[in-house]
Amino acid sequence: MDSPEPVITPHPVISPEPETSPSPVTSPAPEPSQAPEAGTDENPGLVAVPSAEGGESIFARGGVRCTLGFNVRRSGTYYFLTTGACAEVGLKIYADRALTVELGTVVAVTNTTALVRYVSPRVERPGSVRTPAGSQDVVAARSPRVGQRICRTSPITGITCGTVTARDQSMRFHEGTLSGLARTTTCARLGETPGAPYVSGPYALGLRIGVGGNCSRGGSSFFQPVDDVLRAFGVNVY
Repeated sequence: MDSPEPVITPHPVISPEPETSPSPVTSPAPEPSQAPEAGTDENPGLVAVPSAEGGESIFARGGVRCTLGFNVRRSGTYYFLTTGACAEVGLKIYADRALTVELGTVVAVTNTTALVRYVSPRVERPGSVRTPAGSQDVVAARSPRVGQRICRTSPITGITCGTVTARDQSMRFHEGTLSGLARTTTCARLGETPGAPYVSGPYALGLRIGVGGNCSRGGSSFFQPVDDVLRAFGVNVY
């Protein structure tokens, strides 16, 4: 039997609830100074800066483990998206379990999805997701459509593909009910970390939120459509 997921244990709502407006975005931390800093694009090559692709594991204090969803940017400043227990304003996110390589700090949260500003935020990061076969470039975001083929890339289970089966779904969490989700036949096992990116070819579609059912009997998973998140934060994939 799969052990309970350490971050959240969602329970699908029996009947879909109407989509509600996204929860307000928390006040973001101030943008960094535009002055050059070591390792930025204004002063390149002096210091190696941490970087990661979508689909990689990320970590935070207290044994928290999530997945980096997509790298995003706004006006030449670079961020990434994630969700789950990593969605806490002010939380520092790391590339390693020992918390020695800092990636960035959560600056805003909406609908359990976090916007994390990279350290040395003026340095360009890869606009791609990592798969077992190599990097998959992401060129734009799209709204998921029922019947569309979709794939999730996870640092635990690799690539899993299926079909979008519903929009405007809701799930109950300990913290409350989250609406506006999409459901897919790409099963996700309990214990997989939240935030894994869903793509359709080179297009970003969403971030994994929770699971529904047992993978041995088909199962499903739920994701937050990324186009809603991008609008809320005013950022873009690239």
